[in-house]
Amino acid sequence: MAISFHDEYNKYTYTGRLADSGWMELIRKKARPQGKTAADIGCGGGIYSVALAELGASSVVGIDFSEAMLQGAAEHCTEYGQIRLAQGTADRTGLPDDSVVLVLERALIHHVTAEALPDVFREAQRILKPGGLLIVQDRTPEDCLLPGSREHLRGYWFEKYPHLRQLEAGRRHDAAAIRKALEASGFSVVEETQLWEVRKSYASYSDYREELLSRKGRSILHELSDAELQDLADAVAADSGFESNEPVEERDRWTIFFAQAR
Repeated sequence: MAISFHDEYNKYTYTGRLADSGWMELIRKKARPQGKTAADIGCGGGIYSVALAELGASSVVGIDFSEAMLQGAAEHCTEYGQIRLAQGTADRTGLPDDSVVLVLERALIHHVTAEALPDVFREAQRILKPGGLLIVQDRTPEDCLLPGSREHLRGYWFEKYPHLRQLEAGRRHDAAAIRKALEASGFSVVEETQLWEVRKSYASYSDYREELLSRKGRSILHELSDAELQDLADAVAADSGFESNEPVEERDRWTIFFAQAR
């Protein structure tokens, strides 16, 4: 059974890693956070609030609707005086008009219905100063359903259990719909790009397998029984050719939109 974002179980789920170095370099070049005020909407455990601070943002406000997540984020961000956290939703952040220059919405919009997507983007438009930048990052169906390979282990999940393909695609917005909602909300889409990010590195396939078998929570794998998870771990090993002691790098492809407030 899926576990709610409000559950104490998820308090540290999104705090235990650093932002991918490729992401850091892309955001540094495209968004130039140095000295800018920023909002991290749907901040979760604060990983990307910290990343924006590390990139030189003068202040970062992390917004999340989950009190449990914010508690974990507070511990993760404790060394960064320029970060503050507040409870709010993507369509009602509670932030003042024209209060930030940069808004990040990473891994947020797949939790939002197509009907509500313009409301989320209009809220970002409201809190951004004129000419400010909104960064929307998520995985589209095209990103998620790439074939399985050593570079894209997740692809093997859907080859083993095709019914998960429909579930995954059904909770994602395609790129055209995202662009349309951005433009309808008053943004000009400056650029759209894809980025491969390292989700996690493992010393061995055995370590990856162990973590995969425990990946219930909010993962799409909560749809599988324990026996099916075992079969999946075996299938990924067979299809990828990884030896049990071979290092594994788990990667995902993301689509990132850079949109300018009018």
